[in-house]
Amino acid sequence: MCGIAGLLAIDGSLDADALGRFGGAMAAAIAHRGPDGQGVWTEDGVVLAHRRLAVIDLTPTGAQPMLSADGRWAITYNGELYNTEDIRRDLAPRGINWRGTSDTEVLLEAVTAWGLERALAAVNGMFAMALWDRRDRRLHVVRDRLGIKPLYIGRQGGWLAFASELKAFAVLPDFLGEVDVGALAGFLRFGYVPGPRSIWGNVTKVQPGEWVTVGPGGHLERRIYWSATEAARHGLGQPFDGDDTAAVDALENLLTDAVGRQMVSDVPLGAFLSGGIDSSTVAALMCRAQRGPVRTYTNGYADPGYDEAQHAARVAAHLGTEHTELTVTAADALALVPRLADIYDEPFADSSQIPTHLVSVLTRRHVTVALSGDGGDELFGGYNRYVFSARWGRLLARVPQSARAGLAAALRRLPAESLHGLLRCLPGLPPLAADKLLKAAEILPLDSDGIYRRLVSQIGDIALLIPGVVEPRWAFDGDPLGGHGDAIDRMQILDTTTYLPDDILTKVDRASMVPALEVRVPLLDHHVVEFAWRLSRGMKIRGGTGKWALRQVLARHVPRELVERPKQGFSVPLAAWLRGPLRDWAEDLLDPARLGAPFAPGPVRRMWAEHLGGHRNFAYGLWTILMFEAWRRRWAAGDTTGARPAE
Repeated sequence: MCGIAGLLAIDGSLDADALGRFGGAMAAAIAHRGPDGQGVWTEDGVVLAHRRLAVIDLTPTGAQPMLSADGRWAITYNGELYNTEDIRRDLAPRGINWRGTSDTEVLLEAVTAWGLERALAAVNGMFAMALWDRRDRRLHVVRDRLGIKPLYIGRQGGWLAFASELKAFAVLPDFLGEVDVGALAGFLRFGYVPGPRSIWGNVTKVQPGEWVTVGPGGHLERRIYWSATEAARHGLGQPFDGDDTAAVDALENLLTDAVGRQMVSDVPLGAFLSGGIDSSTVAALMCRAQRGPVRTYTNGYADPGYDEAQHAARVAAHLGTEHTELTVTAADALALVPRLADIYDEPFADSSQIPTHLVSVLTRRHVTVALSGDGGDELFGGYNRYVFSARWGRLLARVPQSARAGLAAALRRLPAESLHGLLRCLPGLPPLAADKLLKAAEILPLDSDGIYRRLVSQIGDIALLIPGVVEPRWAFDGDPLGGHGDAIDRMQILDTTTYLPDDILTKVDRASMVPALEVRVPLLDHHVVEFAWRLSRGMKIRGGTGKWALRQVLARHVPRELVERPKQGFSVPLAAWLRGPLRDWAEDLLDPARLGAPFAPGPVRRMWAEHLGGHRNFAYGLWTILMFEAWRRRWAAGDTTGARPAE
């Protein structure tokens, strides 16, 4: 995997030397993404920069930026194509004299032969790229269908820039990093900045499946060349018409093809293995491919409540993989916390960022490429919140909304400390019963969609923390399927188009690219995605359990008893850490005298006090605030008083 960056001088104010310097500086800022080489190419007001992690074609013929054979196109590209040989065969009648074996060259010549639109339809892979059309003087920046690889684009004054990570923008002339309060509100709600916004007001994310063209004068044209939402609507409208066995056969064939294609590499390759359904399926199909010993990697923890290592070890033993396990101590994990603002140069608050980074570091000691099981929950109904939201939404609908709202209001008026003291005297109640009751009060007035929205929110009342803020309209506020499907379908497509690219895939990309590990996600092959939307509800969720079809595929390779267990997630004991070893670190960041604008210190400090007192569990909300404060001190150079208002 690699890092890309570039700059277009719209007003001609930057000469070739200046462009070259800035291109080199942008590449250096993301050097961790590509330790094997750097390239900078300039021409008449444009610079393309590249940092290389050599995976396919390790020779100089794979170096970038690269020019097409006819000289028209220049490219800087971050990604892997998994159907390069298919495209080579399709291009064979043109008699191309191939210079090397890289997928970059294949992509360039496909664009030359077919045009960009047809080439994008043909390729299968993960990528973020920029193409400069030297003939028409247009810049094209494109992101892969599911948003596996990151890409930002920003404009200021006389220049327009793009990069894999936000830190590359900080080196640009007179860059104004003003925090977008609307983006901040989204971050506080979800724990990530929802696209297309970024935390900086003048920089946006290129969306999954988006192709942006920059024409003369810096005019931007945006188009979607592939849409997960359209794939969902199409799949729901043309459901798979075979029986259970036929569906499982078809899914296994698609997954086998995807895993096999993604095992192509000129460097050592392995897989993350948690012992759960998704990663075990990927590892099993890697073993089935019979391309030599499969290497698998997992983290182990001393705390059994968070340890999946034993499950992974049993699956690895059954499959016969070369398995490596790292026992992570609390000290290992906590030592990483102060570095998170550097690793994630945009506020990011999914605490599984910690174990994901640690397993990436472990894996990189042995291999350069790893396959991951990400995407299975979104595609096959694996999240508990799908069933929970739908079930409780139906039950609550039987009670008049006015009665539910009244009860919720009454519960919220009870002080947490008093409620905690009252319930503590009653036998048989779970720990933090008051906290659970108050959280239940938040969902009492809601329908299934509202319950889902609350479950994916880190903080319920953003206006309490940022007085006067008006949140932008998020995708969660409407029906992306336009009346197709049901509540669970809506939850799945919302997760696929928001949480998946902006949280899960962002987490994996940043966590793995610091140690320069390329992570591939075969469950997100777009053919698998399109097929998953054709499966009926019963082929996804059956008996209250998700991923039914995927479980059947795995059962053909791994005994059910090795993987069938309650969903655990990839988490850390965050609540306890904040009350214990992270307390001093958090106290400093939450110091009212240093808490950055536009936060209201009072509500923040009340959350912190109630959490420390054990009356409430505000771990995720506090982690979100802490991650912003850590980011602000590292990247925002003081405070956010210059932030533009929410739209």
